[in-house]
Amino acid sequence: MNVVSSRTPVSSPPVPPPGRPAGADARERGMDLLRRVWREDVRRHRARIAAVIGLTILMASLTGLYPLVIQRALDMFADHDPRILYQVPALVILITTAKALSQYGQTVAVQNLVLVVIRGLQERMFAHLLHADIARVEREAPAQLAARFTTDAVSIREAMIRVVNSLGDVVTVAGLVVSMFYMDWELSLIAAVLYPIAAVPIQRLGKKVRRASGGMQERMGETSALLTESFSQARTVRVYRLEQAEAKRVDHAFDQLHAALLRIARGRARVDPVLEVLGGAAVAAVLGFAGWRAALGGATLGDFSGFVAALLLASRPLRALGSLNAAMQEGFAGLERIFAVIDEPADIVEAPDARPLPGGNGHLRFEGASFVYPDGRVGLDGLTFEAWPGLTVALVGPSGAGKSTALSLIPRLHDVSGGRIVLDGADLRAVRLADLRDAIAYVSQDTLLFDLSVAENIRVGRPTATDGEIRAAARAAAAEPFIDALPEGFATRVGPGGQRLSGGQRQRVALARALLRDPRVLLLDEATSALDSESEALVQEALGQLRQGRTTIVVAHRLSTVRSADLVVVLADGQGVECGTHAELMAADGLYARMVRTQAFGL
Repeated sequence: MNVVSSRTPVSSPPVPPPGRPAGADARERGMDLLRRVWREDVRRHRARIAAVIGLTILMASLTGLYPLVIQRALDMFADHDPRILYQVPALVILITTAKALSQYGQTVAVQNLVLVVIRGLQERMFAHLLHADIARVEREAPAQLAARFTTDAVSIREAMIRVVNSLGDVVTVAGLVVSMFYMDWELSLIAAVLYPIAAVPIQRLGKKVRRASGGMQERMGETSALLTESFSQARTVRVYRLEQAEAKRVDHAFDQLHAALLRIARGRARVDPVLEVLGGAAVAAVLGFAGWRAALGGATLGDFSGFVAALLLASRPLRALGSLNAAMQEGFAGLERIFAVIDEPADIVEAPDARPLPGGNGHLRFEGASFVYPDGRVGLDGLTFEAWPGLTVALVGPSGAGKSTALSLIPRLHDVSGGRIVLDGADLRAVRLADLRDAIAYVSQDTLLFDLSVAENIRVGRPTATDGEIRAAARAAAAEPFIDALPEGFATRVGPGGQRLSGGQRQRVALARALLRDPRVLLLDEATSALDSESEALVQEALGQLRQGRTTIVVAHRLSTVRSADLVVVLADGQGVECGTHAELMAADGLYARMVRTQAFGL
């Protein structure tokens, strides 16, 4: 059966037009990123922006006064002016104090602005991933996704701080230039000609840093994912004596990360020496010209000293402006990765005319439902069956037959590529997502809990539930006795993933959550597989009560579960090949009967 995926193909990166240099495209992308960040994330913080600009201009202006004070002091010294004893020290203290206060305020204001912008980007990205298709989230390791919020955010934060501070550097340089021209316009022209020469090599270095930064961020995410995987498989590593193999894998990842970081370090390290050499050349040229002119009897000592002081004071902000491009390129690499996540279109979207889910008890129909994964694998191929309220339908079949895929289509974790699924008379794609998912409870075989208390994990099923309702749900799921035996009872934290509880205990907490939800449709991926016989009997009794008046779909691996089902749907290669009760399918002597005879099911 030919099935066409409804997913939008991934587009290839744009190719620069003929004759247009790649560097021009890179600059344009960088400007686009800056404009977008300003438009979407920065400009709405007007009060913070005003505070940063005001304090920055004040701090830079005060810095520009230092050369004038030095000029004044030396001229007074040369003239033996007695006012030098009190006027100059008072001016120095006044300017220094005012600059210190403005510098403190400016630093706090810049950090405040940048951090609130970064937090906004992180919130937007997390909100997008929170509602993104499950296939998108599962495409990358959790550690790689986490790197977007950490490594990329740090590079963006550093770049934004440098960009904002560059405003102060520009104003500082402008003020010092004004002072220099005021004191000696000839020397100022020499410095003005030499310093801009640094822009050409600095720009080239910035491009290399940007490329290296993108590679570093990728390596950082891959290394984090590898470490997470290795730690999570700690038992397997030790039992199978994989310590050396894991050490080699991690060493290789560290080598790649080291190489990426070293490329960035080399790119950054080239910037300051270039600026140092060009700055030294400018100072040497100024001193040489000043010495030649002094020999001819021109300019005062105060003018010369004040000019040199201004030139030296300008070296720091000029150096910062020169290294700004490299820092911005690292930030651009991080922004590109974050916006790539934010801009990724979702496949699972609510229809513009979505309507509320009609009333009902969970009448579910698969009508020729098909699903194709993004890589072209066929998950389902024309599956059809009907589940009436109050009935339990067991999905069975070999590994990879499509059982879990069928289960994931019901809450629209994926969307059908062909056919449709109908719940209480409505196509799932035509109803509001919130209504659909509120009508469903899901318990997986490998249950992971949140690092919250037991009570909070159960309350996930219905956030408005009372403590008494939570306890009742735990009692129905045969979880109350072991929960009461925990150190803090229902208030006990379960640890990351619920690791402080056993597998069976986690499943009973998850079942209590499902019981509390009181859904129309109950989805169970063999949710009792980790229970002992006594607990399973208690839970099956509770599930028997829960199933009344609603639909239950079970991915079954145990023969006891299959026998108790009202309808068994046998899948193979994504297709429904048999359908009936246990007795009917055994009598038909098909795939199901062969699976029973070969003990494909657990007892």
